[in-house]
Amino acid sequence: MDRKQTYSIALLSFSLLSLELIWTRILAAEFFYTFAFLVLSLAILGLGLGALTLRLIPKVDTMPSMRNSLLLGGMMILVGPPLVYRLGMSFSALTSSFTMLGKLLLVILILSSSFYFCGIALAILFKRFHRHISQLYMADLLGAGLGVIGAIIAMNVFSTPAATFLISIPIFIAAMLNSDKLLKLIPGVLILLAIGAAYNGHTLLKSAKPERLPSIYQHWDAMGQIKMFAYPGDEARGMVIDNAANTPVYHFDGDYTLPDSGAEDLWGIPAGDLIHQFDSCRFLSLGSGGGADVIQALMEGATEVHAVEVNPWFNKMLTEGDPSGYLSTYLDTLDTTLTMLPEYTSQFYQDPRVIVVSEDARAFIRRHTSRFDVIYSLSSNTFAALASGSFALAENYLFTTEAFQDYWTALSDSGYLMMEHQFYMPRLLSEALLALDNLGIENPETHIAVYNLPQMRRKVLLLSKRPLAANFLQIALRDITSENFNDVHLVYPAVDSLKDNIYQRIVDLGWEEVADSLAIDISPNNDNRPFAAQMGLWKNLSFDKEARLLPYEFRGFPLTKLIVFIIIMVVLVLIFPITLIPYLKKGPSLSLNHFAYFATIGFAYMSVELILMQQFTLLVGPSVYSVAAILMTLLISSGIGSRYSSAFESKLVFFAIISWLFLDIMLFKYYVLLFGDFEQSIRIFWTIILVSPLGFFMGMPFPKGVRYVGPLVDWSFAVNGAASVLGSTVTILIVISWGYSIGLIVGLACYAGAGMLMWNTSRN
Repeated sequence: MDRKQTYSIALLSFSLLSLELIWTRILAAEFFYTFAFLVLSLAILGLGLGALTLRLIPKVDTMPSMRNSLLLGGMMILVGPPLVYRLGMSFSALTSSFTMLGKLLLVILILSSSFYFCGIALAILFKRFHRHISQLYMADLLGAGLGVIGAIIAMNVFSTPAATFLISIPIFIAAMLNSDKLLKLIPGVLILLAIGAAYNGHTLLKSAKPERLPSIYQHWDAMGQIKMFAYPGDEARGMVIDNAANTPVYHFDGDYTLPDSGAEDLWGIPAGDLIHQFDSCRFLSLGSGGGADVIQALMEGATEVHAVEVNPWFNKMLTEGDPSGYLSTYLDTLDTTLTMLPEYTSQFYQDPRVIVVSEDARAFIRRHTSRFDVIYSLSSNTFAALASGSFALAENYLFTTEAFQDYWTALSDSGYLMMEHQFYMPRLLSEALLALDNLGIENPETHIAVYNLPQMRRKVLLLSKRPLAANFLQIALRDITSENFNDVHLVYPAVDSLKDNIYQRIVDLGWEEVADSLAIDISPNNDNRPFAAQMGLWKNLSFDKEARLLPYEFRGFPLTKLIVFIIIMVVLVLIFPITLIPYLKKGPSLSLNHFAYFATIGFAYMSVELILMQQFTLLVGPSVYSVAAILMTLLISSGIGSRYSSAFESKLVFFAIISWLFLDIMLFKYYVLLFGDFEQSIRIFWTIILVSPLGFFMGMPFPKGVRYVGPLVDWSFAVNGAASVLGSTVTILIVISWGYSIGLIVGLACYAGAGMLMWNTSRN
């Protein structure tokens, strides 16, 4: 074996991991993250099916086939996303339209084809050079780890649509390495086509969905897709993130003393009466977005305003305009462009009272004890998937019991938290009550109020460091009168005529007594189970209304669980039986022990990887960059471990993995307490230190198993791939219901089982 094969595998894996990350980003923006999870999870099954093709069709096992598979895989990367965009998929109509169901199957086939052809190429190289599996698997994992960084850089520098096509280039380079002189022209031409497609990426990936208003600006990087449109009358700009979350940017002339911009009406949920309780108010906006909270705080006289936003692009837009307009897309020729945005808002982010922070809110707030007089949060989460691959759902550490404990600790002695949300309020109330009880606060119900804003379809939670007086509750949000009942009224503490509402019942009876009578899950989330958006319950599984496939679960339909269940059934009913077909053929075959071993380590690796990516974002901060750091660390350290797998006995390898997982289960919350107050760069550094030893040993079981099966590695790789998808999806169901610790226990048990299977193999 020469270095050409090693480089080919590294380049191939670089593209495949980048492909997974970037397609997650574009599919989440186009289809919403739960549906992106369904499509891409099933598409990735093509990788294992490609490897199985070698076992079922031996004629495919040639080096020319490997080169051709690389070319075909790369070409499908180029044509797949544009085809998907033009099919006009509508997930809400899946069960009411056979045409739409057919389109879904076509989308999966189109996207899985690139994985399928790349799986053939990867399996051919593994099989032909299986004696060097430690080096080859190292190249596979190192390439994937570098692909994480490559995807982030490509999305941020060239934009996500351009990166969608550029990630095919490493595959074409690998094909060029394995081509004769004249045939090198083919991948060379395809590289030029990829560059041309990238240049026209925004056009090729333009959604067919109609927009309410024409866009005047679009930016799409690794954090999300941002579209801006102008409201009639030039009173405001609307920004939409991943076609789901919205934030406004209001026109402001710089005069804080006059509501000439209609500011009193525009932001809808005023905080003025809270701010006026303090002679010198320190105000924190959690998820400042387009800055409406900040303008309100300044106009109401706050003396110190912290604008905390996890997506740095918002802060750059409001301070600099478009920091890199030559890379962004302007969709029409309106006079007001984004480069004028700071002037549009009178550069209020330059006000000396404003402190702009680009960081996750939880990570920021942990560093500030007794600091803020008012903490203000308006729908501070997006519904976008973390860009951590198809196996990530959108957990949210802003809405957990521990988060409310952090908010309480960050408030001054007489401070207030005002938190609004359209969907989660019953769950948030349950968490707030539990948080205060955990902190030992007497009569926690006296520190909490819940308002209903019917016309806005919003609920607001008010939490006070001091018990709330009845007369203050009548003015804290807006003046409550019988005339404006449809604008605002209290649902806790409620007047006698409203006593039977869900919020009053949660306080009076406890959430456990109320839960069985509701369609949604109101159980308190915690940092071990932070899936606030997963409110659906199995008892609501019904197909009698088209609205059942709305991407939100606020009506109780268990969409996420259903999608995960569908993936699991596809793997169990279709994919795993296919991996058994080679047993029907003559010739050497995997022993059942080896089959179970590769299935178990595939299940275990993806189970642990998925949990670590999401669990450690609590320590680092849930953004694409922290997730990338965790995923890259795990993959690269696993690659290094693969290289040195022959130097360690199997017993030591599995003992090390099991021991590390046990320590994580027992000590992770202490890691957060120990390192959580440091700057993000330091938190990332310690995350790398903590995760690397586990990754080092997790890279060893696969090459150790290949040494026993030899040329049957193609079959083993197929089994491993199918089990990987199964492991990630089963783990999702587990952690949504019982939390990360139980998920890690399952991963630990799987590695223990794999260790027993390896011991049984070596003994025989």
